Amino acid sequence: MKNFTDRVAAITGAGSGMGRSLAIRLAREGCHLALADRNATSLAETAQLAQAAAPHIVGSPLRITTRVLDVSDRAAMVNWAAETADQHQRVNLVFNNAGVALSSTIEGMEYADLEWIVGINFWGVVHGTKAFLPYIKASGAGHIVNTSSVFGLFSQPGMSGYNATKFAVRGFTEALRQELDLMKCGVSATCVHPGGIRTSIAQSSRISSNMVGFMLANEQQGKDDFEKFFITTADEAARVILDGVRKNKRRVLIGRDARAADWLARTLPAAYQALVVMQTRRMKRIAEKRARRAAQVDARRA
Repeated sequence: MKNFTDRVAAITGAGSGMGRSLAIRLAREGCHLALADRNATSLAETAQLAQAAAPHIVGSPLRITTRVLDVSDRAAMVNWAAETADQHQRVNLVFNNAGVALSSTIEGMEYADLEWIVGINFWGVVHGTKAFLPYIKASGAGHIVNTSSVFGLFSQPGMSGYNATKFAVRGFTEALRQELDLMKCGVSATCVHPGGIRTSIAQSSRISSNMVGFMLANEQQGKDDFEKFFITTADEAARVILDGVRKNKRRVLIGRDARAADWLARTLPAAYQALVVMQTRRMKRIAEKRARRAAQVDARRA
């Protein structure tokens, strides 16, 4: 797909971050939008921003529809896909972008937390793919874009649930792409692996108490430190993703951190794990020193 003018794109997680940036960039190119998110307020804001970014074309205004939903709800996703096809008369693209983060040891992880992250990060992608694929095939030309992560390329301690979902998205999407290639149906698929993107995912992530003392000094420190690795803007990530769709890439890496992680995992597929452990220990010591200094400052003030 070389251009997005007069196409119809569905985007999950459209209320903020990469989802919002994708919506705005697509709107600038005259692409009609079906936007979904759990947050009604932020979703409405994205729709307004996208409408404002759209070119003013006499006689064919940009059509933007919204739907508040949870991507882990299969029935809701199926209904949204049918509703989108009915409202827009066709669907050309779906960006399965919604995602959440969870930090926990495997030993201390609650099953409910694991089910929560799998439901959104993996089943949300499956639901979006299966619900929209028939409509995208019927359009004659389309693309499915599934968001994995740099953590779908390599693993790290305390992120097993997140790693599991993002590796699963990678495997699912790569298999999907091969099946679509065999079908020659005019539809393709791309797996996206962002590195640290400046979004709200860190501050909204779930961090289990078992991480405190094991890898983190405290929960907020863990979120703040995680956020320091966010080096790429959401707008830049959206630009790279859309360029990848235009070039029909199988895999899109976003950010120098993602490219470095991909190189490390391919070059040292087993040994990289020891390097991650060493770096994690170092970062824990630094965090503990910071926490002690902060406690001393607080004690003096008291």
